[in-house]
Amino acid sequence: MTYTAKDIQVLEGLEPVRKRPGMYIGSTDMRGYHELLREVVDNSVDEALAGRATDVWVTVNEDGSATVRDNGAGIPVDKHKIGVSALEVTMTKLHAGGKFAANAYKFSGGLHGVGASVVNALSDYCRVVVKRGKTFYYQEYSAGTPKTKLKTDGNQHLKEWFAHDYEEIKKQKSGTITTFHVDPDIFKDCEFDDERIAALLKDRAYLVAGLWLHFYDARHDRDSHYYFEGGIKSLAKNLAKKRKPLTDVVYMKREEGVAEVEIALAYTDAYSEQLKSFVNSINTTDGGTHVTGFRIALNKVINIYAKKIGALKDNQSITGDDIKEGLTAVIYVKMPSDNLQFESQTKTKLNNSEIQGIAQSATREGLMEYFEEHPRDARTIIDKVLLAQRARLAARAAKEAVIRKGALEGSTLPGKLSDCQSRDPMKSELFLVEGDSAGGTAKQGRDRKFQAILPLRGKILNTERAHLDKIIKTAELKDLLIAMGTGVGDTFDISKLRYHRIVIMADADIDGGHIATLLLTFFFRHAKQVVEGGYLYLAVPPLYKITHGRTFTYAYSDKERDEALKVHKNTKTSVQRYKGLGEMNADQLWETTMNPENRIMKQVTVENMEKADAIFTMLMGSDVPPRKQFIQTHAKDANLDV
Repeated sequence: MTYTAKDIQVLEGLEPVRKRPGMYIGSTDMRGYHELLREVVDNSVDEALAGRATDVWVTVNEDGSATVRDNGAGIPVDKHKIGVSALEVTMTKLHAGGKFAANAYKFSGGLHGVGASVVNALSDYCRVVVKRGKTFYYQEYSAGTPKTKLKTDGNQHLKEWFAHDYEEIKKQKSGTITTFHVDPDIFKDCEFDDERIAALLKDRAYLVAGLWLHFYDARHDRDSHYYFEGGIKSLAKNLAKKRKPLTDVVYMKREEGVAEVEIALAYTDAYSEQLKSFVNSINTTDGGTHVTGFRIALNKVINIYAKKIGALKDNQSITGDDIKEGLTAVIYVKMPSDNLQFESQTKTKLNNSEIQGIAQSATREGLMEYFEEHPRDARTIIDKVLLAQRARLAARAAKEAVIRKGALEGSTLPGKLSDCQSRDPMKSELFLVEGDSAGGTAKQGRDRKFQAILPLRGKILNTERAHLDKIIKTAELKDLLIAMGTGVGDTFDISKLRYHRIVIMADADIDGGHIATLLLTFFFRHAKQVVEGGYLYLAVPPLYKITHGRTFTYAYSDKERDEALKVHKNTKTSVQRYKGLGEMNADQLWETTMNPENRIMKQVTVENMEKADAIFTMLMGSDVPPRKQFIQTHAKDANLDV
């Protein structure tokens, strides 16, 4: 095999984006699909941050395309020095845009100047309409390449393109309207989701006081509007009220140089933390220096105050894990776009080192002042974190006792576990099976080279409001933790996970659904890294066995059953509804549910952490009225085939 200069590819224009879209938007699944919309929305929100826009309109059109409109200044359309319009440069060249110039945008989410061009590159059709002065300009593109030159045909196409907003657009003094249809050859089986879009727009409305965000879905003729004057204080209050708030919202702000940091926090009776962080209009889901500075100062202030009031001895201290329990916080940084440093193009983690010190100062000074002025709230917070500390120490003692008896993190595996032969985590699978009967069938049907089986007896502990000491003392969960090998609590180490596929395999009935939900609660609350790493799955066993003559097929849904019956309508058929895994023999369970060549498995992921947290709190928490209301509202959506 030869390897010469002829083998070196040079990708021109936007070819690299289409060749490797994951490098620019993270993935080509639903997350990446909505990342494209976020890029366009944030360009319009940046107009508001710059003081040039008051409204942003987002429309999902009947054909599945999206339109984002603002009443900002409008993308420049005059000729650029490279010979084409500035609009065409913005839409077709990587690393081109107004956000490199500090005088154009003081605050923005843009860094690399690739947002608009990446969206254009990954769309089979894109159109940008700009109004400047009394003139409408437009240009159309396909796969990042211009289909037309920049045109100035007035408003003759507006009624055809924007029937829903025609009258408003005509009155608009200036602005940009971007319509794009994502390329289905790159993003397969994806479509815009109302809930994701609503969450995106609500976040932006909280961050930019005085900005209206309007959402219209032409597919379902639904619209909604978002506007908040309270900023992140309102956001923190909204997050906290989903639990039981223990304190008012504490708001802190500090400006230093050209950067500005805002922090809002409260404590609730929850056992987990809710923390959201933003830089300009970007949701930094992986945190960064602003979050690090906040945590350091929060830990220091709480320790100082606890010792001051005699709640802690001089040789005692409260850890960061103790302080997280029940914390609701929002951290918002605004700084010039030309100085932003993110870890990647998807901008999920801030790297600016100077922001850590500003966040520390804001938290330290603001919280100490609040504690002095509100001693009752301060005492409530101290009591909350001390309770968390006692639970953590009790859990450590319980864990050490378990280690002494059975090696929670050692080499002794639980007796109920039928382990696999492979010691390579990337090849190994652990099936969590409901009941000893189904567990026995799974053990007989599995491929013991790479598949391990752990039967679980009955419904496990609801861990939504359980501390670690209770979890470790629960036999089923203790066995699961030992089998996983990761440890638990402050010693949890995802690199020690013994299986890179952990599969929940429960019966397709109400009890099976409850058991799966209890297990999902455990992983979400106490082993979240398993979910975040993409290691958790739900098995999908067949619902029906359809026998026609001497042959049979399996159906995994009512729709598949009905289609199979239509195909064999002239044959004598019988339908068996599987209500439990134990009704299958070992060969059937292997063939339908465990064989990698045939099986269907759903990977468990968390797209919206805030929403997932709220749902677990509601469904698995102790507050009955919200759960009752949810069940009554969604009862008709349940598919209880019993």
